[in-house]
Amino acid sequence: MPASKLSELEKEIGYSFKDRSILDEALRHSSYVNEQQGKNLPDNERLEFLGDAVINLVAGHLLVSHYPDFSEGHLSRMRAHLVNESQLSELARKIKLGNHIRLGKGETLALGNNKPSILADAFEALMAAIYLDGGYACAFEIISSSMLPIIMNDVRTADSLHDYKSRFQELIQSTQCPVPQYDVVGETGPDHDKTFVVKLVCKNLEAYGYGKSKKIAEQDAARKAYELFMRNESA
Repeated sequence: MPASKLSELEKEIGYSFKDRSILDEALRHSSYVNEQQGKNLPDNERLEFLGDAVINLVAGHLLVSHYPDFSEGHLSRMRAHLVNESQLSELARKIKLGNHIRLGKGETLALGNNKPSILADAFEALMAAIYLDGGYACAFEIISSSMLPIIMNDVRTADSLHDYKSRFQELIQSTQCPVPQYDVVGETGPDHDKTFVVKLVCKNLEAYGYGKSKKIAEQDAARKAYELFMRNESA
């Protein structure tokens, strides 16, 4: 690929390769390589494999940092949302990656440079190329800059969906119930792995919450109180 085209992509991603042959490999789709008889060119599938691991690692790092109270299961679901084909293909479109993928004639005619699967795979290969050329720190910086806006939007969504303390508070504002009281009534486990028990009291309603932090336990108690209140109202 002409150096000028590679420079365009480097400008889009904000990274200059020391070894552009790795970048060139990341942009070679198998359909292109299959048409280059006798050239013994590798396609981007091995880089795609590596890039999948690198992106998952960065996504996991970011999610653990931004969601310190979320469970492993919840974090896994959120990571799956971050690194799925649809999300990665959109990240590829933002850096105009489709303009640089080398495709075979058939895929070119089929507008393969706009197919989500091809874009997502090429994005993974590109992130692997950055990792191999510049190390994890460079890959982390570029991937995180792409993913942080998505994560921050999800943080706001998650806060609104999982803040049961606020939801329960709003629910009882129109009743004669007093402000709910939260008290830590127990702790179990060793110091490095405690589980807190919080008791919520609101008039005649009581609920107990459990969690690895006081905040999680309070949210758990508020969720149970919210659900109990709603069941009582509908009875």
